[in-house]
Amino acid sequence: MLFGRIRPLESRELTVQAPTIDEAHTQVEAQVPDGWVLTDAAATMPKASTMITLNARMARRDGAQEIEADDLVALRAKVPEGWQLLSVREG
Repeated sequence: MLFGRIRPLESRELTVQAPTIDEAHTQVEAQVPDGWVLTDAAATMPKASTMITLNARMARRDGAQEIEADDLVALRAKVPEGWQLLSVREG
């Protein structure tokens, strides 16, 4: 018997503007819900502007569940659309 740990594969993008990179990062972090983490952030300063634009991506990291099957092919077939298989163990 194999056991697999799965979680939802979901991400979102958001953009904020602020006068400093620290303020932009603080604004982004305030918008990240529980169970989510920042995975990427890119800062730019448009020409003729004093504001920083921060484009960030966050991904869901909660909602993990365990599935089981007799073999790896069957285990992978049980992973629902929009989910990812994180680990496999024998039991």
